[in-house]
Amino acid sequence: MEKSGSFGLSQRLDDILPEQRCYTVKDIMEILMCGKVTVYDLLKKNEFRYIRHGRGAYRISKKSFDEWLDRKQEGR
Repeated sequence: MEKSGSFGLSQRLDDILPEQRCYTVKDIMEILMCGKVTVYDLLKKNEFRYIRHGRGAYRISKKSFDEWLDRKQEGR
């Protein structure tokens, strides 16, 4: 018998947590298959919206980045 409020083992973490609204620098590196310097250059150019969390951690707006990437893929 399962306790009230517990989740079955088959339920994924994605089903429990809200949708991710921000990317990290590491996420962007993986998506673009590029290095950290390239991501920081894009941040300096204000290519998409971001905030700084703490002394150096960046959080990039998922919506802003995804829109930027779509424009780049369309050749605009």
